[in-house]
Amino acid sequence: MTQRVEKTFAGRKLVIETGRMAKQAAGSALVAFGETMVLAAVTVSETQSPLDFFPLLVEYREKTYAAGKIPGGYIKREGRPSDAEILSARIVDRSIRPLFPEGFKNEVQVFIYVISADQENAPDVLALVAASAALNVSKIPFTTPVAAVRVGRIQDKWVLNPTFEQLAYSDLEIIVAGGSDFINMVEGGALEVSEEDMVEALTVGQKGIRELVAAEQELAKQLGKDRPAKMEWVKPQVPDAVNTRVNDLANAKIKDALNQKDKHGRIAAVEKAKKDIAEQLVAEFPDNGKDIKQLLGDVEYNQLRSQVLDTGLRVDGRRVNEVRPITIDVGVLPRAHGSALFTRGQTQALVAATLGTANDVQHYDSVNEPNEGSKSFMLHYNFPPFSTGEVRPMRGTSRREIGHGNLAERAIQGVLPAFEEFPYTIRIVSDVLESNGSSSMASVCGASLSCFDAGVPIRGAVAGVAMGLIKEGKKYAILTDILGTEDHLGDMDFKVAGTRNGITSIQMDIKIEGLDLKIMSEALAQAKEGRMHILGEMDKALPEVRSDLSPWAPRIVTMNISPEKIGDLIGPKGKTIRGIQDETGAELTVDDSGLVTIAAVGGESMERARQMVQALTAEPVVGETYEGVVKTTTPFGAFVEIMPGTEGLVHISEMRHERTEKTEDVVKKGDRVKVKLIDRDERGRLRLSMKALTPRPEGMPEPDPNGGGEGGERPRREGGDRGDRGDRGGRPRRGSGRGGERSHRE
Repeated sequence: MTQRVEKTFAGRKLVIETGRMAKQAAGSALVAFGETMVLAAVTVSETQSPLDFFPLLVEYREKTYAAGKIPGGYIKREGRPSDAEILSARIVDRSIRPLFPEGFKNEVQVFIYVISADQENAPDVLALVAASAALNVSKIPFTTPVAAVRVGRIQDKWVLNPTFEQLAYSDLEIIVAGGSDFINMVEGGALEVSEEDMVEALTVGQKGIRELVAAEQELAKQLGKDRPAKMEWVKPQVPDAVNTRVNDLANAKIKDALNQKDKHGRIAAVEKAKKDIAEQLVAEFPDNGKDIKQLLGDVEYNQLRSQVLDTGLRVDGRRVNEVRPITIDVGVLPRAHGSALFTRGQTQALVAATLGTANDVQHYDSVNEPNEGSKSFMLHYNFPPFSTGEVRPMRGTSRREIGHGNLAERAIQGVLPAFEEFPYTIRIVSDVLESNGSSSMASVCGASLSCFDAGVPIRGAVAGVAMGLIKEGKKYAILTDILGTEDHLGDMDFKVAGTRNGITSIQMDIKIEGLDLKIMSEALAQAKEGRMHILGEMDKALPEVRSDLSPWAPRIVTMNISPEKIGDLIGPKGKTIRGIQDETGAELTVDDSGLVTIAAVGGESMERARQMVQALTAEPVVGETYEGVVKTTTPFGAFVEIMPGTEGLVHISEMRHERTEKTEDVVKKGDRVKVKLIDRDERGRLRLSMKALTPRPEGMPEPDPNGGGEGGERPRREGGDRGDRGDRGGRPRRGSGRGGERSHRE
C-alpha cells in the first residue's frame, strides 16, 4: 500500500512516498521536488560482519533517461560513477553513518537513483531525504530521521534549495545536513563570506531541515502497524573481568606511548604497548582475544580524550589552538608553470599549477544541465600509500581523494579571475608526500602558493585549517590543526578555508549524533585565528602574485572579429585556421561571438598568428592605405585584393594623375601596389585610388569639381558605368567577403 506525504517546501511541491517502488528492498522511498525525482532503496544483511568497522555502502547514480538523454561515447549505458555522483554519495554517507547504533556491524547498502531531472532542482539534497525516509520505514535500526538542504544567498536574501539558475547569482552555496535539533554534516563554498554570515546560513539551513524531518516522521506515522519492526541484534558484550584487567594494565602504558612527539614513534610505541599487553592477557583469557583488541583501542581513545580535556595539552605537546610549525618552498619545479612545497608538521603537499588554453577545458555530461558542461579550473588531489608509510595497492582514484580534491577546488575557485580576464585553463595537482592530518588543507595552501608562483592573478592568498573536537557530556575542547590520531579518535573533522576577507570553502563531518550552533560558531572563530596565522607564514614565502608567467607557460591574447568573418578565419573544413596553426605553432580557437583566442609558448609565434588573423578578418577602413595584389585588369580599371578575400576597384581615372589610355599601361595582373581606400558604397563595394598616394605633378591644374577637367583629369563616366555593370555581372562581388562565409556556414 502506497503512503504519501505532500508539502510545500521552499515555494515548491515536495512529495515523499513509500510502498510503490522497490518493494522487495528492506525499505524504499521516492522523493519528488518540482519534477526532479529521487528513489532510494536500502538493504541489510542478517548476520554481523567480522570487520572492525561498520560496513555501510552508499551508491548514488544519475540515470541519463532522467533528463531525456542517451549516454555519450561508444558504450551507450551508464558506467562507473562520475566525480559528481561520488560527491553526492559521500554527502549521504557522511550524514547517516554516525547515526547507526554503536556496535551494529550488519552490512547495510543504500542505493539512490535519480530517475527524473528537471534541470532546475538539484537532486543531491533530495537523496539524503529519500535515504533517511527509506531507512526509517525499514527494519534497519536507524531511528533518527535526517535531511539536507542547500542554502544560497541572493541579494542579501537567504534562499533554501535555490534552483541552478538562482545559484549563478548566489555568493554562497552550502549543503547542511542533520536532524530536527542538530547539524552533523556541512559541505560548500562561498565568495569570501564572514564567519557570522556562515553561522546565519547554518541557522537558516537548520530551519529547513526541521520541516523536512517532520515530513519524514509524518510518512512513518502513516504506516502505523504496517511499519516493520526494527530487526533484533545483540551488541557483543565483554566480560567485566577482561575489561578490568585491560584497564589495569593498559592505561598508564598507553598514556606514555601516546605522548611521543613524532607520529611514527607514537604509532610504534602505542602498537608495542598494545601487543605486549595483549600477549599477556591472551594467556589469561584465551577465548577473548578479539575483545582484548577492542578494549585496548578503547583505552587509547579514552586516554587521548581525557588528557586534552583535563590538561589542555595534546599528544604532541601543543595547546588546543596551536598550529604546527610550517615550512614553505616555492618554485621548486623548474618546468612546472607554478609550484610549491607546503609542509605543516608531518603533513606535506607538493602542489603544481599548469596553465592551458581553451582547448584544455574539461567537458562533462550531467542530467542537471541541458547541454554538455565544461570547466576551466580543476584541482586534483592524490594520496599515495607512501605518504603514511603504508603498503597497499593502487586501485585508481578513491572516493576520499575525489572529495578532498573538490573541497580544495572550491577553496580556490572563489578567488580566481574571470575567464574573460585571464583566458587560461588552470589545472592544479596536489601530491601528498607526507600525511599526519589535514592534508586537504595543506593542499589548499599549496594550491594558493602555486597560483602565486604561476602568475595567476587571484584576489588573495587562501589558507585552510582542520579543526577537531573532543566532547564528553557538557565538557568539550576545540582543536586547531588536528593530527591524524586526533581525527581518528576525536568527534569532529571541521575544515575551513578562506582568505583574510572571509571563507571560501567549508566541510564538516562528525562522529557523534550532532552539534549545536554554539560549538560550531566557536569552532569557526578559532579556525579564523589559525587561518590568519597560516596566511602570515605564506606571506613570508611569497607575498604577492609574480608579475610574469613562467617562460614555459603559453602566452594568450584575445581579439574580437566580426561574426561574419568567422567563416573566413576557419576556411573550408577548417583549412585556413589549421594552416595558421601549422605555420606559426600557435593554438587558435574562435567562438560564435567572434572571440579569437591565440596561445603560444613564445611571443614571436603568437604575434605572427595574431597578424595573420588580423589580415584575414580585418574590416577595410576608408582613408587607410593598403598594399595589395592586382587580381584582374579590365578596360575601366583593376581589381586589387587588399585583404584575403577582399577586393576593391581602382578605376582607370584613379591610377595616376595623368590621363591613362589603357589599364595595362600602369598595372598588370599579379603586380603588388599600394592603394588608398577612398570610398565604400551602400552595397559594400570598395573604391581604391593609387594616385591619391602620389603628389600632383607641378603645374597640373586642379580637376573641375563640376565634372569638367583639363587634360588627363577629365572623368571617364562611360567607363565608370561599364565598370558598375561589369562588377554586377560576369564576376562575383568579393568586397565584403561575406559570400564565402555564408557558403562555409551552409
